[in-house]
Amino acid sequence: MQINAIIIEDEKSNRENLAKIINEYCPEVHLQALCASAIEGRKAIIQHQPDLIFLDIEMPGGNGFSLLESFEAINFEVIFVTAYNQYGVKAIKFCALDYLLKPVDILELSQAIEKVKNRLTEKIENQRMQTLLANQVNRANPKIALPLSDKIEFIDVSNIIRCQGEGNYTHIYLKEGEKILASKTLKEFDELLTDHEFLRVHQSHLINLKEIKAYMKTDGGYLKMNDGSSVSISRQRKEMVMEQLKQL
Repeated sequence: MQINAIIIEDEKSNRENLAKIINEYCPEVHLQALCASAIEGRKAIIQHQPDLIFLDIEMPGGNGFSLLESFEAINFEVIFVTAYNQYGVKAIKFCALDYLLKPVDILELSQAIEKVKNRLTEKIENQRMQTLLANQVNRANPKIALPLSDKIEFIDVSNIIRCQGEGNYTHIYLKEGEKILASKTLKEFDELLTDHEFLRVHQSHLINLKEIKAYMKTDGGYLKMNDGSSVSISRQRKEMVMEQLKQL
Protein backbone atom coordinates (compact mmCIF):
# COMPACT_ATOMS: atom_id res chain seq x y z
CA MET A 1 0.00 0.00 0.00
CA GLN A 2 1.32 3.43 -0.92
CA ILE A 3 1.03 6.24 1.63
CA ASN A 4 1.17 9.77 0.21
CA ALA A 5 2.82 12.06 2.74
CA ILE A 6 4.00 15.61 3.40
CA ILE A 7 6.72 16.81 5.78
CA ILE A 8 6.09 20.14 7.54
CA GLU A 9 9.23 21.15 9.47
CA ASP A 10 10.89 24.59 9.63
CA GLU A 11 14.48 23.42 10.15
CA LYS A 12 15.99 22.51 6.80
CA SER A 13 18.44 19.91 8.14
CA ASN A 14 15.71 18.10 10.11
CA ARG A 15 13.37 18.24 7.13
CA GLU A 16 15.91 16.83 4.70
CA ASN A 17 17.18 14.20 7.15
CA LEU A 18 13.66 12.90 7.77
CA ALA A 19 13.00 12.78 4.02
CA LYS A 20 16.23 10.85 3.48
CA ILE A 21 15.35 8.27 6.15
CA ILE A 22 11.83 7.84 4.78
CA ASN A 23 13.05 7.37 1.23
CA GLU A 24 15.65 4.83 2.34
CA TYR A 25 13.73 2.78 4.93
CA CYS A 26 10.03 3.34 4.20
CA PRO A 27 9.47 2.58 0.49
CA GLU A 28 5.70 2.52 0.94
CA VAL A 29 5.74 6.24 1.79
CA HIS A 30 5.67 8.61 -1.20
CA LEU A 31 6.69 12.16 -0.23
CA GLN A 32 4.62 14.73 -2.12
CA ALA A 33 6.09 17.88 -0.59
CA LEU A 34 8.58 19.20 1.98
CA CYS A 35 7.32 22.39 3.65
CA ALA A 36 9.22 24.90 5.79
CA SER A 37 6.27 26.56 7.58
CA ALA A 38 2.68 26.07 8.67
CA ILE A 39 1.53 28.36 5.85
CA GLU A 40 3.38 26.31 3.22
CA GLY A 41 2.10 23.12 4.83
CA ARG A 42 -1.54 24.19 4.69
CA LYS A 43 -1.27 25.00 0.98
CA ALA A 44 0.41 21.64 0.30
CA ILE A 45 -2.27 19.70 2.22
CA ILE A 46 -5.03 21.40 0.22
CA GLN A 47 -3.19 20.79 -3.06
CA HIS A 48 -2.05 17.18 -2.54
CA GLN A 49 -4.68 15.74 -0.17
CA PRO A 50 -2.12 13.47 1.56
CA ASP A 51 -2.80 10.34 3.62
CA LEU A 52 -0.22 11.39 6.21
CA ILE A 53 1.67 14.45 7.39
CA PHE A 54 4.83 14.57 9.48
CA LEU A 55 4.29 17.70 11.55
CA ASP A 56 6.62 19.75 13.72
CA ILE A 57 4.88 21.50 16.62
CA GLU A 58 6.77 24.79 16.88
CA MET A 59 7.20 26.63 13.58
CA PRO A 60 7.20 30.21 12.31
CA GLY A 61 3.84 31.44 11.04
CA GLY A 62 1.77 29.28 13.40
CA ASN A 63 2.42 26.07 15.33
CA GLY A 64 1.32 22.56 14.39
CA PHE A 65 -1.84 22.67 16.50
CA SER A 66 -3.04 25.93 14.96
CA LEU A 67 -2.41 24.47 11.50
CA LEU A 68 -4.66 21.50 12.29
CA GLU A 69 -7.31 23.77 13.79
CA SER A 70 -7.52 25.63 10.48
CA PHE A 71 -9.14 22.58 8.83
CA GLU A 72 -12.84 21.90 9.31
CA ALA A 73 -12.22 18.15 8.93
CA ILE A 74 -8.96 16.26 9.35
CA ASN A 75 -9.07 13.40 6.87
CA PHE A 76 -5.38 12.56 7.09
CA GLU A 77 -3.16 10.89 9.67
CA VAL A 78 -0.55 12.86 11.61
CA ILE A 79 2.81 11.84 13.07
CA PHE A 80 4.23 14.66 15.18
CA VAL A 81 7.98 15.25 15.05
CA THR A 82 9.09 17.21 18.08
CA ALA A 83 11.54 17.88 20.89
CA TYR A 84 10.89 16.14 24.21
CA ASN A 85 10.81 19.21 26.45
CA GLN A 86 7.75 20.78 24.86
CA TYR A 87 4.30 21.10 26.39
CA GLY A 88 2.93 19.58 23.20
CA VAL A 89 4.34 16.13 23.93
CA LYS A 90 2.07 15.68 26.95
CA ALA A 91 -0.94 16.85 24.91
CA ILE A 92 -0.05 14.31 22.20
CA LYS A 93 0.35 11.47 24.70
CA PHE A 94 -2.98 12.44 26.29
CA CYS A 95 -4.70 11.52 23.02
CA ALA A 96 -2.67 8.38 22.19
CA LEU A 97 -1.26 10.02 19.07
CA ASP A 98 2.01 9.08 17.40
CA TYR A 99 5.10 11.22 17.74
CA LEU A 100 8.80 10.97 16.96
CA LEU A 101 11.58 12.62 18.94
CA LYS A 102 14.36 14.47 17.18
CA PRO A 103 16.70 13.09 15.95
CA VAL A 104 14.32 10.56 14.44
CA ASP A 105 14.95 6.90 15.25
CA ILE A 106 14.49 4.56 12.26
CA LEU A 107 12.76 1.80 14.27
CA GLU A 108 10.32 4.24 15.90
CA LEU A 109 9.58 5.74 12.48
CA SER A 110 8.81 2.29 11.02
CA GLN A 111 6.55 1.42 13.96
CA ALA A 112 4.63 4.70 13.64
CA ILE A 113 4.09 4.15 9.92
CA GLU A 114 2.82 0.61 10.56
CA LYS A 115 0.17 2.05 12.87
CA VAL A 116 -0.78 4.56 10.19
CA LYS A 117 -1.10 1.76 7.61
CA ASN A 118 -3.44 -0.16 9.91
CA ARG A 119 -5.64 2.87 10.49
CA LEU A 120 -5.78 3.71 6.79
CA THR A 121 -6.64 0.10 5.91
CA GLU A 122 -9.40 -0.04 8.52
CA LYS A 123 -10.52 3.53 7.73
CA ILE A 124 -10.59 4.34 11.45
CA GLU A 125 -11.98 7.81 12.16
CA ASN A 126 -9.28 10.15 13.44
CA GLN A 127 -11.02 10.80 16.75
CA ARG A 128 -7.67 11.09 18.53
CA MET A 129 -6.89 14.20 16.49
CA GLN A 130 -10.33 15.70 17.17
CA THR A 131 -9.77 15.10 20.89
CA LEU A 132 -6.36 16.77 20.77
CA LEU A 133 -7.81 19.92 19.23
CA ALA A 134 -10.80 19.95 21.61
CA ASN A 135 -8.40 19.65 24.57
CA GLN A 136 -6.55 22.78 23.41
CA VAL A 137 -9.80 24.69 23.97
CA ASN A 138 -11.05 22.85 27.08
CA ARG A 139 -7.89 22.52 29.15
CA ALA A 140 -9.80 22.62 32.46
CA ASN A 141 -11.48 19.27 31.78
CA PRO A 142 -9.85 17.53 28.84
CA LYS A 143 -10.59 14.08 27.51
CA ILE A 144 -7.95 11.38 27.78
CA ALA A 145 -7.48 8.48 25.38
CA LEU A 146 -7.42 5.11 27.14
CA PRO A 147 -5.81 2.34 25.08
CA LEU A 148 -7.77 -0.87 25.69
CA SER A 149 -7.11 -4.33 24.25
CA ASP A 150 -9.43 -3.83 21.26
CA LYS A 151 -10.00 -0.06 20.99
CA ILE A 152 -9.18 3.41 22.27
CA GLU A 153 -11.80 4.90 24.58
CA PHE A 154 -12.08 8.62 25.26
CA ILE A 155 -13.29 9.83 28.65
CA ASP A 156 -13.42 13.09 30.60
CA VAL A 157 -10.56 13.34 33.10
CA SER A 158 -13.06 14.57 35.71
CA ASN A 159 -14.89 11.23 35.40
CA ILE A 160 -11.89 9.33 36.85
CA ILE A 161 -12.03 8.62 40.58
CA ARG A 162 -8.80 6.67 40.87
CA CYS A 163 -6.28 4.50 39.02
CA GLN A 164 -4.75 1.27 40.30
CA GLY A 165 -1.64 -0.15 38.66
CA GLU A 166 -1.10 -3.82 37.86
CA GLY A 167 2.16 -4.40 36.01
CA ASN A 168 1.91 -2.99 32.48
CA TYR A 169 -1.82 -2.33 32.93
CA THR A 170 -3.92 0.11 34.94
CA HIS A 171 -7.45 -0.28 36.29
CA ILE A 172 -9.33 2.99 35.81
CA TYR A 173 -12.25 3.46 38.22
CA LEU A 174 -14.89 5.85 36.93
CA LYS A 175 -17.94 7.50 38.43
CA GLU A 176 -21.15 5.46 38.44
CA GLY A 177 -19.16 2.29 39.15
CA GLU A 178 -17.62 1.65 35.73
CA LYS A 179 -14.11 0.13 35.57
CA ILE A 180 -11.74 0.05 32.57
CA LEU A 181 -8.51 -1.90 32.12
CA ALA A 182 -6.06 0.25 30.14
CA SER A 183 -2.88 -1.10 28.56
CA LYS A 184 -0.65 1.60 30.00
CA THR A 185 1.37 1.71 33.22
CA LEU A 186 0.38 3.67 36.31
CA LYS A 187 3.59 5.68 35.94
CA GLU A 188 2.44 6.86 32.50
CA PHE A 189 -0.94 7.93 33.88
CA ASP A 190 0.80 9.68 36.76
CA GLU A 191 2.86 11.74 34.29
CA LEU A 192 -0.22 12.63 32.23
CA LEU A 193 -2.63 13.43 35.07
CA THR A 194 -0.39 15.19 37.58
CA ASP A 195 -1.40 18.61 36.16
CA HIS A 196 -5.09 17.79 36.63
CA GLU A 197 -5.20 17.44 40.43
CA PHE A 198 -4.27 13.76 40.59
CA LEU A 199 -1.84 12.49 43.22
CA ARG A 200 0.23 9.32 43.47
CA VAL A 201 -0.39 8.17 47.05
CA HIS A 202 1.05 4.67 46.76
CA GLN A 203 3.15 2.64 44.34
CA SER A 204 -0.10 1.13 43.08
CA HIS A 205 -2.55 4.01 43.53
CA LEU A 206 -3.18 7.34 41.78
CA ILE A 207 -6.21 9.31 43.00
CA ASN A 208 -8.31 12.28 41.91
CA LEU A 209 -7.96 14.79 44.75
CA LYS A 210 -11.47 16.11 44.04
CA GLU A 211 -12.92 12.64 44.71
CA ILE A 212 -11.57 12.22 48.28
CA LYS A 213 -14.40 11.83 50.78
CA ALA A 214 -12.37 11.44 53.99
CA TYR A 215 -8.96 10.76 55.46
CA MET A 216 -9.19 7.88 57.93
CA LYS A 217 -6.60 7.90 60.74
CA THR A 218 -7.01 4.23 61.67
CA ASP A 219 -4.88 1.38 60.28
CA GLY A 220 -1.96 3.69 59.61
CA GLY A 221 -4.08 6.15 57.61
CA TYR A 222 -5.94 5.67 54.34
CA LEU A 223 -8.28 7.57 52.03
CA LYS A 224 -11.98 7.02 51.59
CA MET A 225 -13.12 7.93 48.08
CA ASN A 226 -16.53 9.16 46.89
CA ASP A 227 -17.29 5.77 45.32
CA GLY A 228 -16.87 4.08 48.70
CA SER A 229 -13.46 2.56 47.95
CA SER A 230 -10.51 2.69 50.33
CA VAL A 231 -7.02 3.61 49.11
CA SER A 232 -3.84 2.88 51.04
CA ILE A 233 -1.18 5.56 51.53
CA SER A 234 2.43 4.41 51.49
CA ARG A 235 4.67 5.44 54.38
CA GLN A 236 7.09 7.11 51.98
CA ARG A 237 4.34 9.33 50.53
CA LYS A 238 2.32 10.01 53.68
CA GLU A 239 3.90 13.37 54.53
CA MET A 240 3.45 14.63 50.98
CA VAL A 241 -0.17 13.41 50.91
CA MET A 242 -0.95 15.15 54.21
CA GLU A 243 0.43 18.42 52.83
CA GLN A 244 -1.83 18.10 49.80
CA LEU A 245 -4.87 17.37 51.98
CA LYS A 246 -4.28 20.56 53.99
CA GLN A 247 -4.58 22.56 50.75
CA LEU A 248 -7.94 21.07 49.76
